[in-house]
Amino acid sequence: MGETSAKKVILVTGGAGFIGSHLCERLVKDGHTVISLDNYFTGSKENHVVGVDYRDGHTKDIASLVPETPDLVYHLGEYSRTAVAKEEPGVVWDLNILGTIGVLEFCRTKKSKLVYAGSSTKFADTRADGVEGRNLSPYTWAKAANSELVGNYGLWYGLNHAVVYFYNVYGPRELSGKYGTVIQIFKEAYQRGELLKVNSPGTQTRTYTHVADTVDALLLVGEKGEGDEYGIASEDTYSTRGIAELFGGEIEMMPARSTSRPSSPVRTEKTEALGWRPTRTLKDYIDAFKAERRQA
Repeated sequence: MGETSAKKVILVTGGAGFIGSHLCERLVKDGHTVISLDNYFTGSKENHVVGVDYRDGHTKDIASLVPETPDLVYHLGEYSRTAVAKEEPGVVWDLNILGTIGVLEFCRTKKSKLVYAGSSTKFADTRADGVEGRNLSPYTWAKAANSELVGNYGLWYGLNHAVVYFYNVYGPRELSGKYGTVIQIFKEAYQRGELLKVNSPGTQTRTYTHVADTVDALLLVGEKGEGDEYGIASEDTYSTRGIAELFGGEIEMMPARSTSRPSSPVRTEKTEALGWRPTRTLKDYIDAFKAERRQA
């Protein structure tokens, strides 16, 4: 799905990260010339894919690190955690504001198409205390502002662009630890026989999308997408407690986080109009993981 006939020079920021490495893998397989720019903040050299040209550096220095003129730039290389961002706003500003302005200026001067990975948190319903999804933390604010800035570069400079929104991507190479995803954190707790820690109230729902389905959509948007609101989401929606119950381990309820939020409305119409359909389910993924653990 999403293969392009014309071979292109494609730059992926965050190409050594979770989603970026899977995207690079597919782009190389499709015969494109692929460059990765990653500062290895959460990326890893263990995610390197044969055939990709890796550049180590900050996106604000993109012009000096990438002298080539890419046909297409996938900008995935940003700070990406809501709660932890409140502890380190300076890091968020550096990576997500200065870095993304660097990428936008690069694309403007090179006339490269930009696919920007926005955050679906900006669509979240306003909380009971009046806090909007975009204002939960420095991360959510920066991502919402950046998605608007990308649109304005289209308005001001005619930048060819598309903005995509991920919904709790899971799959091989997920992050764990401080910047980890809930699925990977639960997987590792399950492996160690530990309690699965669920932040209160536990009823907050999220939509989960496999990384391979996510990459399918990215390829289509890169080829045919124009403008904003390309939601990339499956129909797999679970409460946090429901995810823990899929694993089947014992649950420990934890205090609510200050960044807790209602679910974000899922908007996939524009992505589906390009011909995209998700084909994988979270239950199958967790069941396969549990089966492997039993055989180990």
